Formats: sequence, structure tokens, C-alpha cells
Amino acid sequence: MKKTLTHLDKTGAASMVDVGAKAVTERIAIAEGAVTMRAATLDLVVSGNARKGDVIGAARIAGIMAAKRTHELIPLAHPLALTSVAIDIEPDTDLPGLRVRATARLAGKTGVEMEALTAVAVACLTVYDMAKAVDRGMVITGIRLIEKRGGKSGTWKAKEKRPRENRK
Repeated sequence: MKKTLTHLDKTGAASMVDVGAKAVTERIAIAEGAVTMRAATLDLVVSGNARKGDVIGAARIAGIMAAKRTHELIPLAHPLALTSVAIDIEPDTDLPGLRVRATARLAGKTGVEMEALTAVAVACLTVYDMAKAVDRGMVITGIRLIEKRGGKSGTWKAKEKRPRENRK
């Protein structure tokens, strides 16, 4: 089966995919990412004593808002009636930093992968913005889709991260 880019028409011009004939199914996407930072920065964020306020709470709200506005940010993305967006942000002292996971869902004709990915990206950017006064060296990393369910293609799950030398 030959794979083609879905957002290009026969002439190669950008085109919004017509989802009119697709079946309405429950669709779920889960994405993840992380913000690494100094251990002292993580302690400050977790304590809730950052100068700008509740970093984790603000990042959670920003991620949800971003998922709802994905079609305004990503060219050719469909506006979607999301039924749920959940943002989980967990401290990880091994990084040190925060692990961010977004789950987006709807009953619709197109997937919600971009909404979950956008939610993670903006939640991570919000963490950076709120803590940059104490740690400009933070790194946003590992943003990726880890699972999608629904639609004609069914369920897809990411494999474990591949070592750098095996990536193509």
C-alpha cells in the first residue's frame, strides 16, 4: 500500500482534507513531552512558590486552551468539537523536570492527534515561560504522539523510543 501526504491535492498544492464521507467514531489521542530543568527549579515549581504563581496549574489550563484552538494554529486542521482534553503534569526528579501528557477525545470524523500534540507543546511552553526567570536553560523535549484510537485506521501505539543510532 502506497502512503501519500493527505494535505496535498493532485497538483501538489496544499488542501484541507474532505472528511465529509467519513464515519463518526470515538477518537482518542495521547501525546507526551517533558521540560527538563535544574533540580532547584523543579523544587520551586512543585512547591508552588514561583514568582508568577502556580506553574503546573497554569500549564494545564494553557494546554487545554491550546487543544481547543489547534485549528487556528495549524494550517489545514479542522475545527473540532472536543468532548474532553486532560492534561497530566508530573514532577520527575530523575530528569529533573516535568513530564506532560495530554489526552484529547471526541466523537467525530477526523482524529485528534494534532490537538493532543498542541496541548503538550503549549503546556511545556507555559512551564518555560513561568519559570524562565530562575532557569533559562530549561529544555523542552520528547514531544510525540504515543497513542491514537478510532477511525478507519484503528489503534496505533508508539514503540519505545529508538536509540539515536537506529533512527532513520
